[in-house]
Formats: sequence, structure tokens, C-alpha cells
Amino acid sequence: MRALRILLIVVVILGGLFVIADRVAVNFAEDEAADRLKTTENLASTPDVSIKGFPFLTQVAGGSLDDIQVGIENYEAAAGNGDSAQKIRIDDLRADMKGVEFSGDYSSATATSATGTATIAYDELLKTAKSEPTQVAPGVTANVVGLSDGGNGKIKVTVEATVLGTKLPEPVSVLSTVTVVDGTVRVKADGLPKFGGVDIAENRVRAITDFQQKIDGLPGGIELDKVQAAPDGVEITVKGSNVRLAG
Repeated sequence: MRALRILLIVVVILGGLFVIADRVAVNFAEDEAADRLKTTENLASTPDVSIKGFPFLTQVAGGSLDDIQVGIENYEAAAGNGDSAQKIRIDDLRADMKGVEFSGDYSSATATSATGTATIAYDELLKTAKSEPTQVAPGVTANVVGLSDGGNGKIKVTVEATVLGTKLPEPVSVLSTVTVVDGTVRVKADGLPKFGGVDIAENRVRAITDFQQKIDGLPGGIELDKVQAAPDGVEITVKGSNVRLAG
């Protein structure tokens, strides 16, 4: 009985040491992965990296990790039509990487699949809209002055207009549908606003109310999947396969 008791104590101690060693190793790996991701994606700040699953050391021995979660607070994505100098800020980007395989020297890592969420604030998306007064008819100019949550997944687009040199006392607004097609966020008015009772051709009005923003260069090659208007901005979901974390 005494020998069995000693054996059990040894097993418990060794098990405890293994758990401690495993947690130390995973914390070190998370820090290293975060630093590599910061360098690879040229981030302004170090992202959050959390390696899920236990034990970590046996996953490493197998050459792959089950699940890695990555968080980036402010990501500057390329925007526009191929203009690398144009950027759009994406807030609180969270991605869940599954089946992460890495090279023998740990210099590169690739996830089999990834899903995630993020937000584009309305003030960022507003940069895409025509915020400078544009002529839509003889004597009539208009421009978008605000974007906000219109409820039920719609964006409220607020437009200011000037008719014959006189600014209308109140801006007009229209509810718009937001979609994503081939990496481009598109905002299209459900109806057409009236500017002081002046009849204006639909295509001229839509030249103001409707706009789009292409977003490229998300981390690791993930892509936009879905969008929906929300209180703080446009909420997006992202997805990807063979997503590169480092290297």
C-alpha cells in the first residue's frame, strides 16, 4: 500500500509538471506567433493570439494545431481600385483558424480554414461616398453627409442638397441595402430621395446615394463573405482556406 501511495504521488507530481510545462510552452508559442504575424502583416500593434486545445505539446509533436484564434484591433486594409495608398480601417477583426500546420523550423504556418468577424465604422465607409457637392441637375447639387444604422439590417444614408444656391433646411435620407460581391462592399438605396420637389433622373440620384468600396489584402488571404448594418458600423464576416498565418 505504501508503494502504491508513493507511485500515485509521483504520477500526480509528474502530471502537474507536465501541465505546467505545457502551459509555459503554449504561452511562449502564442507570443512568438503574435510577433511573427505582426511582422508578416506589417501591423502597427501586436495582435492577440490564443492557441486552443490541450495538451499543446502533443499537438506540436504531431505537426499541427487544432485551433488558433487571432484578434487584431485596428487593421488597415487596402481599399479602392488598385490604389495601394488608399486604406480603410477595419475594427476588432477576430478570426478562428482551424487545422494549422507549420513547417519543421516553425518559420511558416497555414490554416486549412478560417472564419471570423469584424466591423467597418460608418465614418470609415463614409470616405467612399461622394461627400463633395456634385451637380445632379441644373441648379441642384447634393452630397452624402452621414451614414448610420437604419434598423433591420439597413444603412441610413443622409444627403444634403442645394437648390438654386439655397441649401435645403433639412437633409434628406434614404434606407439602403448593403451587400458584398467579390470583395466589394456595395451600398444601394432602396428608394430615391426628393430634393426640394425637383424631378431628377434616377441615375443622377444614384450617382450620389449609391457607392461601393473594394477591400483587399486582409490578413493571410481571408476574404469578405457577408455584411450587415449594425449600430456601430457595418459588421462583416470573413472566411478563407489555406490561410497563411506566417512565413
